[in-house]
Amino acid sequence: MEMKAAGDGHRRIADRLGRPQSTVRGWLRRFAGRAKSVAGFFTSHLVALADDPSVVLPVPAASVFADAVAAVVAVSMAVRGRFPMVTAPIWRVASAVSRGMLLAPSWPLPTS
Repeated sequence: MEMKAAGDGHRRIADRLGRPQSTVRGWLRRFAGRAKSVAGFFTSHLVALADDPSVVLPVPAASVFADAVAAVVAVSMAVRGRFPMVTAPIWRVASAVSRGMLLAPSWPLPTS
């Protein structure tokens, strides 16, 4: 997702990741279709995690897609900052925060 937010297309991303182009294209389309929800979901988690949210909130990016990626990255960094024992990669933390549902058809999960 970070590569797409930086301007790379699905073919280049697929080549770099060693994944089929159709798989990467599907991931990117799914993420793009819910980017606004992703940004809101992860921003709300960021505010809950941060001691001072004004310091860690990402600045608006060039697109809704990039805003969503920035929110995901910021939450991952906040989790690592608050819980130093967490050393998982950014997207693994994102998966945990979204309960493994980030790219699932039924996401976003209803709030309780």
